[in-house]
Amino acid sequence: MALHRLTSITVGVPDVEATAAYYTDFGLIPLGGNAFATADGGEQFRLARAPRRRLVEIGIGAEHPDDLDRIERQLGALELPVERSADSLVTEEPIAGFRAVISVAPRIEQRRVEPTPYNGPGRIDRANTRAPGVLREGRVTPRKLGHVVIGSTDQAATQRFFTDGIGFKVSDVVPSLAAFMRCSTDHHNVLVQQAPVNFLHHTSWQVEDIDEIGRGAMAMLEENPERHVWGLGRHHIGSNFFWYLKDPAGNFSEYYSDIDCIVDDALWKPGVWEGARSLFNWGPPPPPSFLMPEDLAAMMTGAHSAG
Repeated sequence: MALHRLTSITVGVPDVEATAAYYTDFGLIPLGGNAFATADGGEQFRLARAPRRRLVEIGIGAEHPDDLDRIERQLGALELPVERSADSLVTEEPIAGFRAVISVAPRIEQRRVEPTPYNGPGRIDRANTRAPGVLREGRVTPRKLGHVVIGSTDQAATQRFFTDGIGFKVSDVVPSLAAFMRCSTDHHNVLVQQAPVNFLHHTSWQVEDIDEIGRGAMAMLEENPERHVWGLGRHHIGSNFFWYLKDPAGNFSEYYSDIDCIVDDALWKPGVWEGARSLFNWGPPPPPSFLMPEDLAAMMTGAHSAG
């Protein structure tokens, strides 16, 4: 695939300082200047001041300048403006108005680690020792930015921006509601869902395994139980384990592990999903505030007032 990862995102929030403190607790590595890194992806997150929470910019890594040439032609066919340099391309998504920066960037090199040993019926993979998950100490640090979920007032148009314009591939769909799209071997890097207002629903961050999801979430909730949103559970689409938390601006952030990976497009058939099965396979049901965040009505009023 000519595209190979999300490089970074910039999120606008009203209170940068409080939100920065949250993501430091979440395990992202502060770099100064409201920028944060992951363990494997380098700088992948930045906060900017904004009147309301929103996605400001999404960065996407490409393999070669020739890939930028092709994307420039595709965006031109959609009559979208493009700013081009030798190794990057900047455009604007036409519905929500966030910037997309596609740049020639190195691939993320993730050091292979041995799978976490779990014992099971007739299978002793961990003999004479305690489970690694109960022995770990210290803060959980996300390995990379996995995906971003965007609410759009015109889901089909935003989906076309990513597929026809930039070159994302569709992995699975929920008809008339959402499309799971990828620019890497991960099942999805961007999910666009139909919404009454344009907004950032959540960001998702890879950790080692289900134990790290639990350790990270419990540490976040120990002194701030109001951060809890939904989890622990396992998604059906994408298959990943998850736990969602909420930052001070109202954005959700997800710890995830064990997502489906698509390394051969010919061997993957996009599915069409309906109902609750599209949201989760097991775990507690999603709260209403996950499906319809509590601040959406205020955001809609603000959008109407601004118009």
